[in-house]
Amino acid sequence: MSRLNFAPKIDEIKVTDIKSGLGVFTPKPDKPVSFAALKTALKKAGYTLASAEIIVAGTLARDDSGWWIESGTLTQRFALVGESVDKTLQGLESGVQIEVTGDWQTVGRESDVREVIRPRTAKKLSTPKPAGIPENRTEEAGVAAIQVSLNGLATGGSGLFTAPVRTTSPGLTVYKGGAVTPRYFFISQHLGNLKVNRHALRLGVSYTPTPTIQLEAEIPYERTSFEDGVQSGSTNGLGNITFWGKYRFYRSLETWGDRQAAVRFGVELPTGTESTFGEGTLAAPEFVRHQLSPINGGLAFHTDVSFSKAHHRLIFGANIQATMRGERNGARMGHELRINTDLEYVLLPLKYQSPGRELFAILETTYSYRNRGRIEGRSVPGSSSSEFYLAPGLQFTASPRLVLESSFQFPVVLNAGPLVLRTDSNFLIGLRYLY
Repeated sequence: MSRLNFAPKIDEIKVTDIKSGLGVFTPKPDKPVSFAALKTALKKAGYTLASAEIIVAGTLARDDSGWWIESGTLTQRFALVGESVDKTLQGLESGVQIEVTGDWQTVGRESDVREVIRPRTAKKLSTPKPAGIPENRTEEAGVAAIQVSLNGLATGGSGLFTAPVRTTSPGLTVYKGGAVTPRYFFISQHLGNLKVNRHALRLGVSYTPTPTIQLEAEIPYERTSFEDGVQSGSTNGLGNITFWGKYRFYRSLETWGDRQAAVRFGVELPTGTESTFGEGTLAAPEFVRHQLSPINGGLAFHTDVSFSKAHHRLIFGANIQATMRGERNGARMGHELRINTDLEYVLLPLKYQSPGRELFAILETTYSYRNRGRIEGRSVPGSSSSEFYLAPGLQFTASPRLVLESSFQFPVVLNAGPLVLRTDSNFLIGLRYLY
């Protein structure tokens, strides 16, 4: 909405009642306002404008077509209509300064387009500031305030993109905007006497050019250290860069609720460091040493379908992702099927009237099945796995553009072959910044 020429900056738009989907803003004084333009902009952003109430101060006028109010330095005219308009304006004469509050609409087409108000109240203005006008309003003619009623405000009214940590969300960031998401992972693994620690930084960038499409990229960097009681070592390198395209094909909004679904396709390019780490320093099978690399193979294709539902303080989501991997440097991990679920609850604030400063409690699950990997074109026995993880976490909306997040993942079921590293813990901290 802030992209409208008459709308203020996003932090000047105040959500007054998140449960009812109410927001208030004062438009720029030198720009004409349009209900139709406001409705279109909100639709592009993913919201449905249920209604809008407007407060206008200006000069009352009357002609053959009926009553008008002229306001602002641009002399924008609003037609005053409705069965009770004469009763509402009773005692007021043409030419006096008044303030009108009422339901706002755009009617007509092409050259006959008009902004109209069905006045609920009207009062004559005097030199002193009328009672009830906020302190940040002036006594000059113009649109003093616009209050909008939106469906779906509770799931994104702050303008902030909140999403699960490890589960793909069908939601988009913001229309004609995006997000930068750096995340740090510390992963602890073992296989017999072999201990492996990974420090990984993954930088995600997304951009939303339309209300239904989002483009994403992820660049990983990893440092791995290993020790088996005899030998130890460490290495670092870039992982494969992945590009994604997401299409949100379904969204249903309601007050204090939101349902949406999306499909996503990704391609993982063979850009990462390809050497087999630990060669000559670690007495382990080649497939085990290959797992110390920051890559899982070469060119890979990803696809997933995701769904989420928000109602009051509770959010549920899930996604199914499949990955087909190609070989690189003569090796690859197996093709993979992954199922994630996400359960979120707004812990704070306890009295949830307006968005901002929310603290979300998150519980995510991950089921992963990976079939046999390959070395030099041959299937490797003992390289498949089936695993199930839990991941409690927290998310905090520090500002309208910034989310802080943390998550701790641990295994519940590990059914892995004798050549597969077992993950003991996976700790994540990160942030998401909207631009």
